[in-house]
Formats: sequence, C-alpha cells, structure tokens
Amino acid sequence: MVQTKKILLYLVIVFVLYTIITSPERSADLVQVGFEGIASAAEGVGDFMTELVQ
Repeated sequence: MVQTKKILLYLVIVFVLYTIITSPERSADLVQVGFEGIASAAEGVGDFMTELVQ
C-alpha cells in the first residue's frame, strides 16, 4: 500500500512538471486562479467570523 502511494505521488509530480514545462503560461494562469479562489474563501470566512462576533 505504501509503495502504491509513493508511485502515485511520483506520477502526479511528473505530470505537474510536464504540464509546467510544456505550457508555462497556462500553468501560471491556473495557479493564479487557484490563489484567487483561496483568497476569496479566506475572505468569506473572515467576513463570516466578523459578522458572527458582532
């Protein structure tokens, strides 16, 4: 089971590196979208907590 997890992890890493190398512009766009999503989620949680305290 541990070997399977290691193999899958290595495959994911190789896939990510391949994607970054073959299309860096698209990869940068996807990372930006991901960070914007995380920032929006964090802002939403912050707004919720602020309203909860008030």
